[in-house]
This record gives sequence, C-alpha cells and structure tokens, in this order.
Amino acid sequence: MVVTGRFALLAAAAGALVMFGVPSFGGVLGASALLLVVLLIDVALAARPGELTVTREPLTVVRLGREAEVELAVTNTGSTTARGLLWDAWPESARAEYRTRRVTLAPNTRIRFRTRLNPVYRGDRVAGPVTLRLLGPLGMAGRQARVEAPARVRALPAFRSERLLRSKVKRLHHLEGRNVANTRGQGTEFDSFREYVTGDDVRSIDWRATARATDVLVRTWRPERNRHMLMVLDTGRVSAGRVGDGTRLDCAIEAALLLGGLAGAAGDTVDLLAYDRSVRAEVTGAGGAGLPMKLMHTLAGVTPRLVDTDTDGLVRTVLARVRRRALIVWFTSLDGPTVSEHLLPALPTLTRRHRVLVVSVTDPDIAAAARDRETADAVYTSAAAETVLAERAVVRESLRRRGVAVVTAAPDQLPEALADEYLELKRSGSL
Repeated sequence: MVVTGRFALLAAAAGALVMFGVPSFGGVLGASALLLVVLLIDVALAARPGELTVTREPLTVVRLGREAEVELAVTNTGSTTARGLLWDAWPESARAEYRTRRVTLAPNTRIRFRTRLNPVYRGDRVAGPVTLRLLGPLGMAGRQARVEAPARVRALPAFRSERLLRSKVKRLHHLEGRNVANTRGQGTEFDSFREYVTGDDVRSIDWRATARATDVLVRTWRPERNRHMLMVLDTGRVSAGRVGDGTRLDCAIEAALLLGGLAGAAGDTVDLLAYDRSVRAEVTGAGGAGLPMKLMHTLAGVTPRLVDTDTDGLVRTVLARVRRRALIVWFTSLDGPTVSEHLLPALPTLTRRHRVLVVSVTDPDIAAAARDRETADAVYTSAAAETVLAERAVVRESLRRRGVAVVTAAPDQLPEALADEYLELKRSGSL
C-alpha cells in the first residue's frame, strides 16, 4: 500500500491537534482509526496492477544521433477505472524523455504512450520494468507494482558517409561501362576477340579462332567484376584511442560501411571480421543493396577491448575463412611499435595469397599541432608532432615497398578516401 501527500497533511493536522491538547486522547484514537478506515477503503477501491496489461515494442532500431519513439500500450482489463502514475524505465544512456505519465483509464480500454529516446552510444539498451502507482478515488492511498514489458532499442552506427554512396556507385557504373569492359591485357575474365597488332603478346593469340577467320585474332580480357573482399576490424586496445569525436573503431566502422555499400553495388562478395583475441563479430557471403544495413546491425554492439590484439591468431582466422584470392582490407593503427611488432611480421603470410589494403585513421589534432608555432611551448609540441608524422610516413613507405596499399586520412575524410582507393583498384584491374 502507498499513501499520498494528502494523507501526510491529514496526519500532520492530527498531530497539531494533539500537541495543543484540543481533542481528548480517545478522540485522537478515533480520528486515527477513521483515517485508517478511509485509507483502507481508498486502497480497496483502487484498481489492481494485475488488471492492467503493459506492452512495449520488442525492438526499436535507430541510428546514432537520431531520435526514436517507443510505444507503450496499457490496457485495463478490470472493472475499475485505473487512476495514477506510470513510469517508463530506460537506462540513462538511452536519454529517455516523457517517461512519467498520468493515467486515467476506464475499464476495457487501452491507452498508448510514446517515450522518446536519443541513445548516445552504439549497441542495445534494454528497458527496465514499468512502474505503476494506482490510487483510489480519494487519491490518498493505492497500490504500486512493477510490470515487466520486455523491450530494447538498438543504436546503429551513424553512417554519415551514406550521402556519398550514390555518387560513388554512379562513378563505379561509369567505370564498368566505359573503362573496365574495354581494358585489354589485364584481368582474368574473357571479354572479346580483336585483330592482332604489332606489340601484342603472342601468348594471347587464339589459334582456334584464327583458323576460322582470315586474320590473326587475340583474346582481350577484363578485370573480374565479382570479386571477394574481406574487411578486418582490429577491435583491440589500439582501436580504443580517441580520434576526433569518437574512437578509432568508430572511424573504421564508418569507412567500412561505405566500402561495403560500394562493393555490394559492384557485385562483390563481402565478408567482415571483427577480431582482437577472438572473433567479436562476423559477416560472411553478403552482397547486394542490403549489405550496409546488415553490417550496421552486426557492428552495432562491437566496442573496443583493452587487450593487445593477437595478430597471429587474426591471420590464422583470415586464412581459414578465405580460401581463394581476395582483397583483405585491414583496419588498424599505423603507430610505429604496433606495426613493427605485430603488423609487419604477419603481412608476408597474407600477401602471398591475397591483396592487402591497410586502412588507418589519422589524428587531426596532431596535424594541427605540427603547424602551430606561435609560442615557445607550441614549438616544442610542433616538433613532437612532426616526429610522429615522420614516423608514420616511414611506416607507410615500408608497407608500400612490401606490396601493401595504404589509405590514411582524417576521420571525416577516411570513408571517401577508402572508397576512391577501391574505385582505383577497380579501374586499373588490380583486384
């Protein structure tokens, strides 16, 4: 049983009367007994929480940075009008608004409430129980209970670079229609025959076709259109570093979504692997227009773990999952110790069987510090930043000499830079 502020006021008034000796002792007992009877009657006439059915939408999906509304339906299955308060419980990180509602619900009727959510982190947020406080006709006392109504909200990655997807797909179709199909001497898919000209590789002559024709004919080739790509996201300690408004992992996910959407439009088969010391998330054999949404749902709850990534285990996992030659897009950090101790020893195993592209986000604060020389302290900071930039330049050159392509850019530029690199590989037939 719960009592409201009205009963508290009545009790205070009775106490004041006793203090000033206005009523007799028996009168006070009589008044208290009368109040107790009134409270019991009020509770007895209040609706029972068990007579109310509470339901929520089981799953609500929203992109990070946007608002969502979760509908909560309350049905009165009893014979008494339900009056009182309702509290819709959500975790603080869901940023719920309009959670407390006043309820007046006649028998056999239903009312719907909407709670506005604005999650601040990726992943699932599970709702708590709904608290019902149902009061009697006098509003002095009533019943309170918690009702379970399972629900959760899933905050997907923001995917702000989706605005670039249409223009990149248009450019891809332009390349496939005018350049790729006419590329000669590259790729492994047969395209057409043409007459032999001086300088052509004699190994490309098709002798059977030549025997049926009056001229010497050579085969022309085009790069394969439907290739296999595996995106590998390092979710270890280095991915937890703050860059811009998010972590390195957040930037990698944003770039991976744009690349996945572009590869899906190109007809490529896309796999994804999030790994630190074990597989955190995985997508296999995906493609088509729905690929970005599938990647978003898979990566929604993936967060960095403060452990060193098992690079050898990651390479073994990649080789076990990818049998035929593919493009391996590895999202990681290019810090000197990370590359020299973990990345460089593992790359030869991958480059023997696959084409490898390393993607890393750069910190815009370091670049800004390198340009700032206005004060004496800023000069020292600038020198340190220049040292970091020089080390990373050496690392990039070292990787390129090993046949590994490298894409580095600031957080807001990385998705587009990676998409352009993929389009260049398509255009040149390097895939």
